[in-house]
Amino acid sequence: MNSPLHKPTFVDYLHLHFLVLIWGFTAILGKLINPQLSRISLTFFRTLLAAVGLAVVLWLWKEWKRVPANDRWAMLGVGAIMGLHWLTFFGSAHVSSASVCLAGMSTTSLFTSLLEPLFARRRVRPLEILLSLLVIVGLYLIFRFEVDQSLGLGLALVSAFLAALFTIANSRFARRHNALLITFYEMNGATMAMLIGLAGVAFTSGLTDEEMIPQSTDWLWLGILAFVCTVYAYSASVHLLRKVSPFTLNLTINLEPVYGMALAYFILNERMTAGFYAGSVVILLSVIIYPMLNARFAK
Repeated sequence: MNSPLHKPTFVDYLHLHFLVLIWGFTAILGKLINPQLSRISLTFFRTLLAAVGLAVVLWLWKEWKRVPANDRWAMLGVGAIMGLHWLTFFGSAHVSSASVCLAGMSTTSLFTSLLEPLFARRRVRPLEILLSLLVIVGLYLIFRFEVDQSLGLGLALVSAFLAALFTIANSRFARRHNALLITFYEMNGATMAMLIGLAGVAFTSGLTDEEMIPQSTDWLWLGILAFVCTVYAYSASVHLLRKVSPFTLNLTINLEPVYGMALAYFILNERMTAGFYAGSVVILLSVIIYPMLNARFAK
């Protein structure tokens, strides 16, 4: 879809920012869920519920289409990468603060800009190298002032790298298949990967019931993660693409860490060092100006 079909209204833009706010809330939910629940179990139930929710949406919207076997298996494989992405994401939020997790995740679009040339077999643009160096400066500031949370930031960077991988894969799938159908198969792939991982961990090291089974209050947060942050938010974003351009959508999504850090400040009472916020601003600045400068150089 190259351009919106209808002119967006002010309410459409508000709706878009509301969706980004919801996505920024995911790290907060990862902190609110029982910390004794293993992150692999959390990811398994989250992707399982999301797969069920997407199946219902596809059925209600009558969007079921036949997918060739090769593409189906490829989507399931990409889903396994998506599962690892969520596992490292929630792992980062678990061992560090939600703000550190979101700061690391804000590098996703720049990882994408560096990895995409490898798959498209084109040269890396000087602009992308320059902005990547700027991101490194931001990460250095965060590492320098948040040494005790380096593990969490490292996991967030791995999660951002994995997110870049499946984003590139999805850009190719999207040329041939419905976006919700792609996500449905990928959530199933993530669920199967996490189930295998969960069985392996339980067999080798053993897990208690509390580590494997969510408590009664956890189901509320898991439901919000699966149905609100995934099924509703993703479905609504697909519908908004009928009115707003993909560029506008992606540019607004870059504000997710900003909203997430603000939520962490007010909900979790997270207070970070000045160095952390300085590093985060540098990273976010590079992420936000990239599509603007890229479009300008393309012209």
